[in-house]
Parts: sequence; structure tokens; C-alpha cells
Amino acid sequence: MDIKRFMVATALSAVVLVGFEYFLPQQNHKTVEQQAPNATPGLPPVAAGGNTSAAPPVADASQPDPRVAIDADRVHGSLDLRGARLDDLVLKNYHETVKAGSPLVRVLEPRDQAEPNLVEVGWANVSGGHVSVPDANTVWTADHDTLTQAQPVTLSWDNGQGQVFQINIAIDQNYMFAVTQKVINHGGEAVSLYPFSRVERGYTPVETGGYLVHEGPISVIDHKLDESSYKSLRKGAVPPGNIAWTKAGQGGWAGITDKYWLSAVIPQQDSDVAGTYSYQPTGGDKGVYDVGFTARTPLVVAGGGEAVSASHVFAGAKEVPLLEKYESSLHIPDFWKAVDFGWFAFLTRPIFTVLDWLNTMLGNFGLALMAFTLLVKALFFPLATKQFQSMGKMRQLQPKIKALRERYKDDQMALNQQMIALYKQEGVNPASGCLPMLLQIPVFWCLYKDLYVTIEMRHAPFFGWIHDLSAFDPTNLFTLFGLIPWDPTVISPMLQLGLWPIAFGLTMFIQQRINPAPAADPAQQKMFQLMPVIFTFFMARQPSGLVIYYCWNNLLTMAQQTLIQRRVKNRSDSKPKLPAGKK
Repeated sequence: MDIKRFMVATALSAVVLVGFEYFLPQQNHKTVEQQAPNATPGLPPVAAGGNTSAAPPVADASQPDPRVAIDADRVHGSLDLRGARLDDLVLKNYHETVKAGSPLVRVLEPRDQAEPNLVEVGWANVSGGHVSVPDANTVWTADHDTLTQAQPVTLSWDNGQGQVFQINIAIDQNYMFAVTQKVINHGGEAVSLYPFSRVERGYTPVETGGYLVHEGPISVIDHKLDESSYKSLRKGAVPPGNIAWTKAGQGGWAGITDKYWLSAVIPQQDSDVAGTYSYQPTGGDKGVYDVGFTARTPLVVAGGGEAVSASHVFAGAKEVPLLEKYESSLHIPDFWKAVDFGWFAFLTRPIFTVLDWLNTMLGNFGLALMAFTLLVKALFFPLATKQFQSMGKMRQLQPKIKALRERYKDDQMALNQQMIALYKQEGVNPASGCLPMLLQIPVFWCLYKDLYVTIEMRHAPFFGWIHDLSAFDPTNLFTLFGLIPWDPTVISPMLQLGLWPIAFGLTMFIQQRINPAPAADPAQQKMFQLMPVIFTFFMARQPSGLVIYYCWNNLLTMAQQTLIQRRVKNRSDSKPKLPAGKK
């Protein structure tokens, strides 16, 4: 095979896989029904008494807000009775880092804190309506002091005009809150209101995922995924309502996602709603992002009657099996898409499912990666056999190829014709040698994506010094593995070289020695000799799980090569030999 063409093909394949996600144009959200609520077709009008788009007033800081504690199996925190806000939630099973004593992860935080992130539910008046609805300063009363799995809490507020508003909140054993909004009308006339729910974030976080993972506003409405950026909301917000994006549909879910965490509101799936993204500047470069739903059909409460609307709130870790469970039990469309499996989700997601199943069987994601590698090797074994056989034939043809290059060094067209004729005569297909490698590139990409975006891989330990398979190997040759107290990466990130990347480079070097590439050009041979060094430094900053996968893959490849070579040799030795003098 022509080594230059092989290298170009491999590089182009990798560029296509990475570049497809990076350069594919995103939806231009400015063109999607971008108008203020009163002028948007299909959206409910917002009266002056409503608070769905106006910046919320600041609560009186002189008095501490009354709160209801939250204590469930996997979360704890509190609910603010001023404004009925879910704004304080900590995950019991997740820490910020792998270090001992690291603080627990906080997913919701009050407005007066450094990184406010909260969920609100409420009602807005219809156009021309004058019902006094609860707002951000309304102080509610609660029927219990603590919200638990066994004990829901009902919040109540009387507007003094004949209407009583109630919000019943329940929580399951994980991260899902069930919310029921009720209006009791003691007046003689019917009232009409629009229930709403929304996620509010009062800061712009540092996005850590780059192009590999979406962080920011996200929604699925009518089974269509939207992944807007914080930047698009800031640029697209249109006064007076500062709406950046709207879409009418039935059911769905919407919220704000981080790499591993999600805060989302989920309306009744049979209800007509309007999904809205907005941005409220608060001065300087600061502002508030709002993502949520408002009912498109008003809730009509007859005189002397009552009416309810139901929704859910998710605030927690994006655990894939849990998201899939909620998708099935609550009929939430495409809830698994909260995890950014990317454009190759049709392959990335099944690979993760296999890895997750292997982890449950083996109890370690590192061992699951190794077991998965065995499965991949078994799947590609027939192709690998053809690859090694082709490479063996190519090595045997090198003297003839070298002679042809010398003979036709001044006539490239004639050289190509003669080489094609030689391949045809010898029954060699140069492309067959690179096919298995090209087929494994998508597997490599999907593993990389799974290690990077799934929380199941976060802080997943292996053995020894690897405490997080999603992070790079923390050991470093340039500190003599901890003996020298300095950080060489302040000079250059290239000065991070752990034990596992070194082991990977060694296995790659040994593999080349066992089965050298059939390169006749000395320059190409030197290039291949440098590949283990280049890839050692490249893999040093990659997730350690990926490095372990490739180390193990190289070892299995060497064993595979040895087995195939022995088979070929045994077949050759077993062929009957003709007597001397006969052909």
C-alpha cells in the first residue's frame, strides 16, 4: 500500500469526525418567532400583573427568608418561601473533586449568592386581567417544615381578592420534583390565568466542554432538540420582553444544562405550551438567563370552583439510565438528549450502554473498557486477519516495488500503471490493509465522547493512582513522579507526561518492531519511528480511560498479530512439498 496515501486517508478521517461536529452550522435562533410575548403568534399575552418576563424584584435583605428544608435520599437543601423558589439544592452523592473532603456539588443556588441558579413556578394574567398573582416577593405559608420523599409540602397564599393559590411539591428518590399548581376561586366570577415554570440562571458560567459538549439553554419541543448558546441569548434578546427565542408546541422539556448537571422544567406532555428563552441585562456584562414554558391556553377557574395544572422539575446529575427511566415513566420526549452524545449518537449511545452494562458486571469502568476492547477485537478479527496478510504480502513485494520506482522515477503515470498491474498480478489489494483502522476511528471517537460527556465516567476510578478515568494521568515524568515539587505545565502543557501515556508509547513502539510498516522510503520509515513519541505526548493530555483503552488495545493487537502470523506460517509449512526436480 502507498503509505503516504494511507496516512492522508487516516488524517482526513479523523478531521471529518472532529470537524463534522465543530464546523456544522448551528440553527440561527434569531429567525424563530423572535418577538415580544404580546406580538408572538400562538403565545399568551402577558398583562402588567404578570411576572413571566419582567426582571424580578429583589427581596428585602434585612430579614432572612423563611424556608422549607429538603431532605431526600440523594439531595438536600431548602425551598425559599419568599417567591416559592426552588433555589438551594446539593447532591449528596457527588463531590467537586476526587480529593478527600471536597465539597458536595451544588446545582441550585439563591439569587443573593455568587452563582444564582433556581427554578420558579407561578401564574401570569391574561391580557386585561387584574387578578393579583403571586410574585417574587410573595411570602407563602407551608403545611410542613421539611420536604421528604414520604412527605410532600403544600404552599399557600391568599391574594385577598377571593383567590387562593397553592403549590404542592413532592420529590422522588432521585432528582425529580412533581409540582401541582392549584387556584381556588372563592369569588363569584371566573378568572383566567397562564401557569408558567422556568429555570433562571443569574450568571454566565465558564464553559468547560468546548465544542465537545453543549452547555447552556436546551430544550426539546415537538421532538426537536434546540441547543442555544449563552451568547445567542445575549445577542438575540429583543425588548421589551427581551425574548431571544420562542417556540410553540405540545409538551417537551426545557432548561439549562452544564456538562454533568441539568436544571429543567417539564410541563404536562398533553398540554399546549410556549417554550421561551430570554435574557435580562442587569448592568455591565451581567444578566439573567430564563428558560421555561408558559401555557398557551389559559387556566379558567370558575366562580366557586378550582383548577389545577401539573408539571415536573428535574435538578440533578445527568445519569443516562435515570434519564431514560424518566423518559419512559413520565413520557418525557428524548430526555436522554440532555447528555450530549453528539451527531454520532446512533453509535456513541449504544457504546456507552455496553460500557455501562460491563461496569455493572465487573464493578469498574476501567475493567469495562478493557472488556469492551476484547469485544471490539473479536468483532474486527476477520478484517484484522486480512489486514496482516495484506501487509505481509506488501512487505514481500517491496523489492519489486523499489525496482519499479527506480525504473520509472521520471514517469509517474507509467509507475502507477505498473504498480497497479503488479498488485493485480500478485492478488494484493493495498486498501485492505487500512480498512480495519478506518473502521476503528468512529469507535475511538465515540469512546472519547463517552469518557468526556457522561457523568458515569466522572471520578470513576481504575487501580493505583488513577482516580478519575475522565481526567488525564496525574503522574508526571518531569517531576520524577512527585519527587520534584514543581509544576512544569506552567511552562508548557506538553510537560505533562504520566505513566500510562508512557506505557502507551512503549506498546506502540514494540508493536512497530513486531510488525513494521512496509515503507520503502527512508523518510517515511523515520516518520513511523517518531510516531510513538508524538502520540505519547498527544495522549498525555487525554482522558486516562482512553489511554488505558489504547494500551490494552496495542497489547491485544500484538497478541493478535502473533497468532495470525503463526497461523499463516503453519499453513505454509503444512503445504505438501513437490519432489526435487518437479514443479
